[in-house]
Amino acid sequence: MPEFLLDVQGLETQFRTPDGIVHAVNGVSFGLKEGETIGVVGESGCGKSVTMMSVLRLIPSPPGKVVAGKAFYRGEDLLSMPADKIRQIRGAQIAMIFQDPMTSLNPVLTIGKQLTEPLQLHLGMSTEQANTRAAELLEMVGIPKAKDRLKDYPHQFSGGMRQRVMIAMALACTPQILIADEPTTALDVTIQAQIVELVKRLRDEIGMSIIWITHDLGIVAGLAQRVLVMYGGFIVEESEVKDLYANPRHPYTVGLLGSLPRIDETERKRLYSIEGLPPVLYQKPTSCPFAPRCQWVTDRCWKENPTLQEVAPGHRVACWVDISAGRK
Repeated sequence: MPEFLLDVQGLETQFRTPDGIVHAVNGVSFGLKEGETIGVVGESGCGKSVTMMSVLRLIPSPPGKVVAGKAFYRGEDLLSMPADKIRQIRGAQIAMIFQDPMTSLNPVLTIGKQLTEPLQLHLGMSTEQANTRAAELLEMVGIPKAKDRLKDYPHQFSGGMRQRVMIAMALACTPQILIADEPTTALDVTIQAQIVELVKRLRDEIGMSIIWITHDLGIVAGLAQRVLVMYGGFIVEESEVKDLYANPRHPYTVGLLGSLPRIDETERKRLYSIEGLPPVLYQKPTSCPFAPRCQWVTDRCWKENPTLQEVAPGHRVACWVDISAGRK
């Protein structure tokens, strides 16, 4: 039996633009175990969403193209299987909640129509069976009077309710893997907390694996077991959640954690700010992509891009400097 339910190896994705080729994902490798929740963090443009959309072959082509890598799901490579087979897996076995609930639902179709379609397509349900199941799904995600709401259109739901509908759609076929792409970004803090708690409860009930994409390290702390930190299309740090927060080993991770307000500090401290801007990836980086913004940068950082190396059990870092020793 393979160690990972999903095993991604050496994934590279590029986009052809009028200004040149953008190297969005540059050799990303990671594994997801059964029942595990992984958090993928990093600032906008670091390659989080493109990585997961590449795995599901949802990158629009042109301009995008997966140029290298493999993504094994239960021993089969998602990137090389026939188009009709990947369509059977998407939604049924690997589901995705997209970033913006306001635009992800079709405005001219009822919620019931959008919920019953995957049930009929993947599970072969009749119209009556699909409607019954759709109402059950809306109840499961906490939408009152679920049966009556099947006739409503997306504009008749609030932002938080639309996100719940998106979660219900993703869970319709009881997938093995749920990929959530910043599902709480457009929502207020109270609704965010409700959505996170809902996903945690459903994860425990259904027993699925989750990949949670976010730039909010606070959400990851209470949801994930393991974290991947991405920068410039690379994974720069991978660790168990507790170890990452207690002992970050990459300068970028230190900066991200330093920008979070903390309630356990005894003294007032100014929040940390990472100077500079994210890299423009018209060329694949040959040096460390974080070097221009790093306070620990050395000559070697400008000459050679580090690979992920294990610095502690289950903790890997792509950095030439041991920042935990407080030296260059």
